[in-house]
Amino acid sequence: MFLDNGVEFSLKVLINKEKNKVLFAEVDSDFAEVLLSFLTLPLGTIARVLKKHYGDNKDATTPVNIGSLTTLYDGLSNLDSINLRSQFHKHMLLNPVSSFEGECRKLKLDISDPLTFKYFSCPDWNCTHRWSKVAMRRDATVTCLCGKTKNKSVCLDESETAVHGSAGVFMIKTTSFLISDDLRMVPNVAVGFVQTLRNLGITDTKGAELRNVTFGFNEVMDLLKASLMSRTPLTDLILNKTKVYDDFASLKYEAGISFQKKEKLEATKKMNLRLVVKKSSNKLLFAQGDDDFVDFLFSFLTIPLGGVECLMGGNTCLNSIDNLYKSIADFIDDKYWVSPRLKNRVMKPNLPKGYVSGGTILPLSEQATLYYHRDMNQRKEWLSYSIGKDSGWFREMVFSRGQENFVKGTKMYMVTDDLTVHVGLQEALSILKASLTSTSALTDGLKINSMALILIHVSVSQ
Repeated sequence: MFLDNGVEFSLKVLINKEKNKVLFAEVDSDFAEVLLSFLTLPLGTIARVLKKHYGDNKDATTPVNIGSLTTLYDGLSNLDSINLRSQFHKHMLLNPVSSFEGECRKLKLDISDPLTFKYFSCPDWNCTHRWSKVAMRRDATVTCLCGKTKNKSVCLDESETAVHGSAGVFMIKTTSFLISDDLRMVPNVAVGFVQTLRNLGITDTKGAELRNVTFGFNEVMDLLKASLMSRTPLTDLILNKTKVYDDFASLKYEAGISFQKKEKLEATKKMNLRLVVKKSSNKLLFAQGDDDFVDFLFSFLTIPLGGVECLMGGNTCLNSIDNLYKSIADFIDDKYWVSPRLKNRVMKPNLPKGYVSGGTILPLSEQATLYYHRDMNQRKEWLSYSIGKDSGWFREMVFSRGQENFVKGTKMYMVTDDLTVHVGLQEALSILKASLTSTSALTDGLKINSMALILIHVSVSQ
C-alpha cells in the first residue's frame, strides 16, 4: 500500500440529483495536471500501482484487472529471468520509467510511485572509474572497476522542468478547468460559458445543485481505476461509491483501428504465430510464437497511455481516457500550457532511452540521450537530457548502446488467450487495443475464424 502524503484537492461539483449524475467538476490547475499525468503513465506502471494500491486491500470485492494487461504483467513477474536478456531487463519492464519522470516529481501529487528508478556512481570521488554506462542500473549493487559498490545516488537535473512564477508543471497555474463526468476537460472561462458546457456534452443543468467535494490520494487512485473501467468515472466515485466494476461491463472492444499514419502499415515486418483454435466456439486455446512476439507483447508495458492514444488516433475503447486525450487537441489551447512543446510531448510521448526494443514492430520513438555531468571543482555530479555548456565539466552519455531485444534466444513460447506468460501473436495495433479492455485479447485482436490449426503471417507497422 502507498503512503498517503496528505495532499487534498477541492472540487466544486455540479450534480443532477434527479438523475443521480455528476454534470461537471470545477478544478484548479494542480488537479488538472494530476489528471493529465494519467496519460504519461506507462501501461506497466498502471498495472503495478493499481496492484500495489488495491492488492493488499482485504475488503476489496474484486481484484483490479485492466483488460489483459494485468495478466501479462503478472506473467512476466513469474517468468524465469533466464528467458530475458538480463535480470535488469525484467526489472525494467516490471517498473517502466516514464519520460515525464522529472515533470511528475513536481506535481502536487505523483501517483507513479517513482522511487523505483535510481542512478548510482562510485562513492570514491577520486576514482577514475567513478561513472560508467553500467551505473544506470536501478539498484546499488553494481561493482565499480575499483572494487567498491556503486551506491552513491546521482540526481536527474530538473531545471528544465522547474516550476516558475505562474507556470505549473504542465499548465498555467492561474487557469481553472471544467471536467465532465466522462473526463472531457476544458478551460473555465467566463466568456462563452454555455458553449463551454456544450463542449462538455452538457445541454441541461435544470435542477442541478453545487456540492464541494474533497479528493485525496485514495480518491485519485480510485479515479485512475475508474477512468480505465467506466464511462462515468466522476459519478461512480462521488455518487455511487459502492459500485463494483464487472470486467469492463460498459467498455467493449471494438474492432478496427484509427492509426494516424496508415501508410506505414504498408511497410511491414512479419511475425509467425501458430494458433490452436477450438472449432465449436472459435475460441483460441493457445498460440506459439518466438522471441519477437514475446518482445512485442512485453513492449506494451513500456508504452504510456498517451502513446497508446497517439497510436490509435484517440480511439482505444477506454472512453474516458479517449475523451481526456481528445480534450488536449480540441479544447485546451497552447496558451494554457507551460509550452507548446510540452503539449506535443504529452500527445505524442517518446519512451525513455533504452526502452524501445531492437525488434520492435510498433512505431515508437525514444527521447533524447541522457548525459552524466561531473564538475570536479565543486564536486558535483548530475544527470541531464541536455549536453550542457562547455565549462570544464566532464560529460558522458549514459546510453550509447543500440536497441536490443528484451528476451533472448530462439525458443518458442506458448501464450494463452488472456496474455498470461507463456506467450503468442497478431496484428500489433489490434492486439494492443484489445489488451486494454478484453480478457481474450488474442481472440479479439486476431479476429479468429473457424480453423483448427493454422500458421499465420501477420503484417504490422515498423
